[in-house]
Parts: sequence; C-alpha cells; structure tokens
Amino acid sequence: MLQTERLILRPWEDDDAEELFRYAKDPDIGPIAGWSPHANVENSREIIRDVLSAPETYAVILKETGKPVGSVGLLFKESGTKPLPEGEAELGYWIGKPYWGRGLIPEASREVIRHAFEDLDVQQIWCVCDDSNDKSKRVMGKCGFTFDHIEKGVPCELIGDTRDEYFTCLPKSRWMKVCISED
Repeated sequence: MLQTERLILRPWEDDDAEELFRYAKDPDIGPIAGWSPHANVENSREIIRDVLSAPETYAVILKETGKPVGSVGLLFKESGTKPLPEGEAELGYWIGKPYWGRGLIPEASREVIRHAFEDLDVQQIWCVCDDSNDKSKRVMGKCGFTFDHIEKGVPCELIGDTRDEYFTCLPKSRWMKVCISED
C-alpha cells in the first residue's frame, strides 16, 4: 500500500467491483484509455480478477471516502504497450469523470513513480496515451515526462480500432534532478 496526502493506493479487491463499475461504464473513460466500457458489475469484478490484480496495479482510494475512484499502476516486460527491457516500466492510469481536474491522478502517479525508482530499481518509465488525449498528456507533463515519439495507426485490440499513440518517458536521472531541485 502507498499513500499520499489525499489518497491511499492499494491492490484492487473483489468488493471494489460496484465502485469500479460506477466509473468504468462511462464511455468517456475506457475507450480513450484503450478499453471498452464495463457492461455490468460482474464484468468489473472479472476485470479486477483478470487485469487489475496484476502486480503494482493500485486502486486510487480517496482518504475522505475510503472508496476507489480510479486506477494507477506499472506494467513491465511484455505487459506494456511495447515490450520493455529489464529496468523499464510503463505507467498507466485513469480516474472517474467526477474527479477530473482535481489533481488526483498526478498525485497518485507521482507516488507510483517514486515507488518505482526508489523501491523497485526502475531506471526509466514510459507513459503512452492516444494522441488525442490531452488530459492524459497534461498528467504526463505534471509528472515530469517528456515527449519521445508518436506511432501512427497502432491497432487497439480491446476496442477494435487503430490510434496514434503518444509516447513520453521519464529516466530516473531526470526524476532525481527534479526531486533535488524541489528540496
């Protein structure tokens, strides 16, 4: 479990299915992130068991309510958008629409980034989004990621289309310089 000022980041639990469905059924959430809206609570429960139970994947819990409002996590090796070498990870995140614009995902992401670099010995983190996802790009910028490249016409199997993917990266060395300058 990880914590920030406003959040608890903990593994997803079966009991989170109703809250997950509340946000993941929204067609403005899943498709822009590369997955279909959840169909019902049981579908959300299956996603918790089959996808969100992966190591280093966290429910974003508001301390004030104790309920999940989104997800943040790291992908490694073959589980990322592209195969990753040892020592690299990919950051992924989403948050329910009622919580957009509150800075919660940058807050959660910064803690997961810290954890990756300090506790997991990750040397570089990638972050990828649909090129049209300006909200995700803003999160990347707030977390110190810089643009690397765009890949055009990438198949998105979970929703059956293609998209242009926007790749950013954050090497540990750059993250450390930013942390030192903030102290």
